Amino acid sequence: MAIKFFIQKDIPEEIQAEVCETIASLGGRVEPKVPRAGFVLVQPGTAEEERLRLCWSTPDRPERYFVPYTYVEACKVSGMLLKQIFIHEGQPIRMHIDSSIANVNVRAALSARIMHSGGDPTASAQSARVILADPNTDIFQHLVKTYQGEPNKYVESYLWVKKCIEKGQVIYTPVVYKNPGGRRPGEERTQFTKEDEQHLCDWIAAKIPYKETGGRTGNRLYQQLCEMAHDPEYAWVTRHTWQSWRERYKKNATRLDAKIAEIVEQKKPAHGEKGQYGYVRKPEEKPKRSRKKARQSSATNADSAAAVDGPVLTNGNGTAELSTPVPGPSGVHSMETYSMPMPVPLTPGMNGVMGPVGGPSDGFTPVMYQPPAPVFQHMTVPAPGPMSAEIARQNAREEEMEDDEVEWQIREGNAPPPPWVKRKPDDEPDEPNKSPSGEPGSMNGLHVIDQAVHDIAKEFRFLVEEVQEYYDKCGDPERTRNRFKKMREVINALPDEDSPAV
Repeated sequence: MAIKFFIQKDIPEEIQAEVCETIASLGGRVEPKVPRAGFVLVQPGTAEEERLRLCWSTPDRPERYFVPYTYVEACKVSGMLLKQIFIHEGQPIRMHIDSSIANVNVRAALSARIMHSGGDPTASAQSARVILADPNTDIFQHLVKTYQGEPNKYVESYLWVKKCIEKGQVIYTPVVYKNPGGRRPGEERTQFTKEDEQHLCDWIAAKIPYKETGGRTGNRLYQQLCEMAHDPEYAWVTRHTWQSWRERYKKNATRLDAKIAEIVEQKKPAHGEKGQYGYVRKPEEKPKRSRKKARQSSATNADSAAAVDGPVLTNGNGTAELSTPVPGPSGVHSMETYSMPMPVPLTPGMNGVMGPVGGPSDGFTPVMYQPPAPVFQHMTVPAPGPMSAEIARQNAREEEMEDDEVEWQIREGNAPPPPWVKRKPDDEPDEPNKSPSGEPGSMNGLHVIDQAVHDIAKEFRFLVEEVQEYYDKCGDPERTRNRFKKMREVINALPDEDSPAV
């Protein structure tokens, strides 16, 4: 079954024509309406992209994906339909590319790879779910320590993106158990209250919910507690030193363990959950160096280029699969794959900054574009605040495909005709192009699209092959008709040649 695509209308026509041609060559199909299951090709960073997402990004359409228009070329280069894996609860996973990744070309290639797989690389460090950084810098270790206790935020290496794409799913770096340390005697100096003990039990229950894992009498657990003094919720920790908190538990372990067990029974945390004490981020794996000879590398590249031939946007059972396998150790696109220009949103203050920078991906040239002028001045939008999804849908210029529009239906037996058939009143005379069988919308058994092509060719006196060739590129009957209408007007406006003198 062919994969369906809808293209953002204000993308330049030459780009649309090229994308349509690539989709058709790979076995896909461009639709004039927004498909219920398929891809919406957009230009990142534009007002029209934001409007399309507001209108058509809904939870009841989980198989409708928004990707840059360069996604089609990326699929062609990779030889496969790129899976949309960076999606969480129906929304793109927001990612932040840290400044420790300094090379502009690498950042642009990483951003393109994330967007082609469904993610959003434009988030800030505070709002992002995933922060990508260079693991060989001190900033990386600082970020890991800062967000270690936050369960819904992850710090990953920039190589993590490629690993997830290769595995076809998002797998965050796991935490592993690290011994918290030994014991050291201490003494309490301030009288402990019931509130102090309750706070202490809550802390231990959150960090070491199960005593058998060990570490409740270690030093680091209570040192970490006192380090939380800057947080207003932990202002109570300043009443005692970390040694006093430790000694309080150590001397009353039996009684306090019972209280901790009651708290754990209510919350029921799992072993090794993110944020528990003693579980730290698994160390980064060092990439293996490949010592292949130049001859072998060139041969592999030649095989990879040859393996891209053939349709990659079709499947047999309605699912997105690779028709032609790509040889090599990795079945997905690598950093070197992205040699085509990738549109990068131009933010204020960046003019003249994004020059060519040397680095491992010099072949990648980011294309800077200015966001186009607004094209929806006719839409009635409240002045203050951003547009809501409900208002955007009410003012949508495009339509959504219905369930019965997935394929062209035909009339069966004496059943009523399908909805796309335009019925004529009984009192109107039969038109000459109506078929003898009495079935509207066809002539000599032609499909309704072929009929439209023939009508355009006949109306403006062009060859059917000429009209058919242009329609195959744009996929829009109205656009095809307007083009050949203008061409006929231009031809008619040409002056007649002077008659030869007698």
